[in-house]
Amino acid sequence: MTTVEPTTQPSYVDATVPVEERVSDLLARMTREEKLAQLGSTWAFGVLEGGRFSAERARPILGHGLGHVTRVAGATNLKAAQVAQAANAIQRFLVTETRLGIPAIVHEEVCSGVMAREATIFPQAIGVASTWAPELNGQLADAVRAQMRAMGSHQGLSPVLDVVRDPRWGRTEETYGEDPYLVARMGVAFVRGLQGDDLTDGVIATAKHFVGYGASEGGLNWAPAHLPPRLLREVYLYPFEAAVREGGLQSVMAGYHELDGIPCHANHELLDGILRRQWGFAGSVVSDYFAVNDLHSYHHFAQDKQQAATLGLTAGVDVELPATDAYAGALTHALDAGEVSDARLDEAVSRVLRHKFELGLFEDPYVDEGAVVTAANAERHRDVALEIARRSLVLLKNDGVLPLLSEAGTVALIGPNADDARHLLGDYSFAAHIEALIEARERRGLLGEMMTIPDDLEIDESTDGVPTVRDELLARLGDRLRYASGCDVVDPSTDGFGEAVAAAAAADVAVLVLGDRSGLTPRATTGESRDRSSLDLPGVQEELLRAVVATGTPVVAVLVAGRPVGSDFLHEQCAAVLMAWLPGETGAQAIAEVLLGEVNPSGRLPISYPRSVGQIPVFYGHKVSGGRSHWHGDYVDSPVTPRYCFGHGLGYAPFEIDGATVDRAEVRAGDSVGVEVTITNTGKRAGEEVVQLYVRDPQATVTRPVLELKGFARVSAAAGQRVAVRFDLPTAQLGFYDRNMDYTVEPGQIEVYVGFSSDDRTLAGSFVISADAGGAVTPKVYTGTAEVRDLSGGALRPGPG
Repeated sequence: MTTVEPTTQPSYVDATVPVEERVSDLLARMTREEKLAQLGSTWAFGVLEGGRFSAERARPILGHGLGHVTRVAGATNLKAAQVAQAANAIQRFLVTETRLGIPAIVHEEVCSGVMAREATIFPQAIGVASTWAPELNGQLADAVRAQMRAMGSHQGLSPVLDVVRDPRWGRTEETYGEDPYLVARMGVAFVRGLQGDDLTDGVIATAKHFVGYGASEGGLNWAPAHLPPRLLREVYLYPFEAAVREGGLQSVMAGYHELDGIPCHANHELLDGILRRQWGFAGSVVSDYFAVNDLHSYHHFAQDKQQAATLGLTAGVDVELPATDAYAGALTHALDAGEVSDARLDEAVSRVLRHKFELGLFEDPYVDEGAVVTAANAERHRDVALEIARRSLVLLKNDGVLPLLSEAGTVALIGPNADDARHLLGDYSFAAHIEALIEARERRGLLGEMMTIPDDLEIDESTDGVPTVRDELLARLGDRLRYASGCDVVDPSTDGFGEAVAAAAAADVAVLVLGDRSGLTPRATTGESRDRSSLDLPGVQEELLRAVVATGTPVVAVLVAGRPVGSDFLHEQCAAVLMAWLPGETGAQAIAEVLLGEVNPSGRLPISYPRSVGQIPVFYGHKVSGGRSHWHGDYVDSPVTPRYCFGHGLGYAPFEIDGATVDRAEVRAGDSVGVEVTITNTGKRAGEEVVQLYVRDPQATVTRPVLELKGFARVSAAAGQRVAVRFDLPTAQLGFYDRNMDYTVEPGQIEVYVGFSSDDRTLAGSFVISADAGGAVTPKVYTGTAEVRDLSGGALRPGPG
């Protein structure tokens, strides 16, 4: 493309000109060096010195402009106001000191809120999924959007749309669980909340990791995923497709792993054929960190960095993160050699520029540094975090010991997660990543030479006053509470056992707060690259539990963990088990409230809970020939059923199904069926339940799962109250990929079930999809609707579907 010298008033700086014309005008004015710069990135600390912007350091990095700046908040120790100042300084240099004045996109990690020192720390995604309330995830994302924009950030690396059915995988905690429909509903809500109605005040969502990353061999990070084409499309691609087509997703991150011998970063069929051509995705594809060069250094798929750059750009990876590496000199050489075309370069650059125009960066590249303090971790955002934390807690088991009433007497609080705020946080919290930076400095690099940490970068671990479970229980129980740690999460020492056993023996009930420590370093037991071969509690926690149970005092286990954990002994011998996941900065309050009955637990499992690793994979939507050993059924040494099924969760107010009906016996493809269920709160207090809608197709021309989630609604009801839930179930939601790999809604019978989990359900009825004489193709639909009606005379109101 011919380079055009800029005029005094180029049209690309005119906000009244359509975006596509602005992109074309700017692209025509750019040199190759300036174009290549837009496909690259830099760590924020690379242009800082002593926590402040350094023009001297920046000049060789930013001289031709830049596509992305990596983690001004998440890779520094800066407070919110300082983050805004640094972002403004970077943009000011780019706008005033480069030839074309193109601002940069600042991206941050947002897996549990903005990964920033003073931002709200929300529950980890697996806990958010346990709420079965997509609208809460939308509120979470909206809070993230407000905080990011205030700090000068524009792209969030989330949501994680990996479907995961192997909890050995350390990143299980970052996901929304095992079911593609639930993952999709949570993901679409997050995308809409983060991007907003208009990107001029929105934040670009980046769905990851495309695709099948959570189905890794052996549950190991970066390992191959063995997924046949139909399973890939119906389960693992489905949430991404919904995010693109329904949510208007603007960015996708390719996965580190390989599919059928092709690493995702070199998979043209995946990134161009499916994502762009089939789905119509018009946004940008960004690399996972260091993953372009990994085509050479890790996968040995490319013979050198130049071929890695060629493969990545040709496949459809537009931007290299977190710092320019293969897309620098190596890509220049590939262009010179004709190994990659200038047209493909221009295509990638155009996508980056389009985002910058749509974000409004050319008109308003700076943020109000004085206003950021009120936006970072605002009270209204903490309120959202608390509401999510409360609804995320899953009461797995309860023999009546919970809630702990005032007459319960003294309470022994024991365990390594009882008085450590750090252990409440997920692997992409600020505190966890600061630990990774410290490790990178000590090792003089991490994951590659591009993450070398400068010696003058101030690094300080801090949880900034996040309360612990001990803090919250002490405030409520006073001198009725006795505390003893007992042991560490991973340290093998049993020196604290004696004190813990004595405390339990002298108490009326013992609350053991056990589980994981999330992060990315060797001290972590869950999180990225922290995969496990056992689901028993790490360290000596199982031994501590046995010692406490031996006292005869009733034991309540609170599991603060990133995956389903705990031995047979724990789940069989404890009087109650509460799954708290990694509940974030308000998690301790939520745990205390549920234990004491101030809040009714209402979380439901988004992932089946295995009895042991020997069952894995165990998930509810298996094929009719799966889920058992023919012909005896069970394993020799264990049942084949999970310990707790998908959708399971108890409360302090039980609900019963009074009746369920399907309103039509026959329907044409493309039409909808109504399913109505009546439930009653049979308890003595108000409560919440999640009504779940499942289908089964017993007559398809390819084998189908024994059960598929197709709708759900969270229902609140007073004691004794009867409530009706009506689902609208589109038949276009019931299609599958036939023998020709075409999406089809086949004629035949569909069975419909409603209930409170994948096991606790009742048959509502069935209907027949009639054949379409015209043979018209039924377009795919991703969800129906749900409405809730109070049978005492209240009006219909929409519910999450």
